[in-house]
Amino acid sequence: MNPADGEAQKIDPCAVVGEVLGQPANEMRNPVNADYCCPFMNSICTKRSQRIGGAFPVCSVFKSGKPCIENLVAVCPKRFLAIELQEDVLAHCWVGGGLVNPRMVSEVKMSNLGMVDFVLADFNEDLTLVRSFVSIELQAIDITGSYEPAYSALVHNQFLDKKPTYGFNWANVRKRYITQLINKGFFHHHWKTRIISVLQDHVFERIQKDLCFEEIAVSRSDIVFLVYSFVHNDMDGGFTLNLSKVVGTSHNSLMMRVLYQHTPPREDFCKRIIERAT
Repeated sequence: MNPADGEAQKIDPCAVVGEVLGQPANEMRNPVNADYCCPFMNSICTKRSQRIGGAFPVCSVFKSGKPCIENLVAVCPKRFLAIELQEDVLAHCWVGGGLVNPRMVSEVKMSNLGMVDFVLADFNEDLTLVRSFVSIELQAIDITGSYEPAYSALVHNQFLDKKPTYGFNWANVRKRYITQLINKGFFHHHWKTRIISVLQDHVFERIQKDLCFEEIAVSRSDIVFLVYSFVHNDMDGGFTLNLSKVVGTSHNSLMMRVLYQHTPPREDFCKRIIERAT
């Protein structure tokens, strides 16, 4: 797909959309021919958009700026199903001793805090006793605005007249996800185990910057961040998520940093009071 003469200013949708159905966007322009099958779930993509009917199989998009791998951001948590999740958790986060019968189970309800995505548990041989376990949450990033016009242009083999307006909902990560992680981490602290947060480097770095939480040894943690980064896959020319960092912390550290944030100047607030009064 090349712009015609006089259309050089138009935007290639592949500068916005990174992956469709797990493949680089420029290699998956007809997801209908792949039956919208997500390779990470081995079933039809469940991602939806209010603007289009049926599946919306975009796995990752590029942050504003140059469409390079350093700016590639996963927008669907199912993208993390491609990692060696059980192996990474056992290698870096396991709390129990020797394993007898490890199994991964999905969508386990946790009291009034909703579901956890996965639990890696070690059972006895007849599955009547849980010897030890860790919980696992997969976290992508929500979008403000919409990159749907870029996806539509991609599948119709068209260019965009302008780049879609979209961003990353960092506020929602902070308000919703971190709050849930604190609450679930509190439970796991009392259960003498830990919850594992699986997320991408961009999301972790923003959380770390905003909260400046205490990092502690994984052996003393009740929350562990498994942080992944996109790298090029030389085998198929696509992108792979590789484990890049393991960071332990506690629900208490996250909670204190959320509660006792940097205080803005009193004078600024008083100015706004005066503005409202006059």
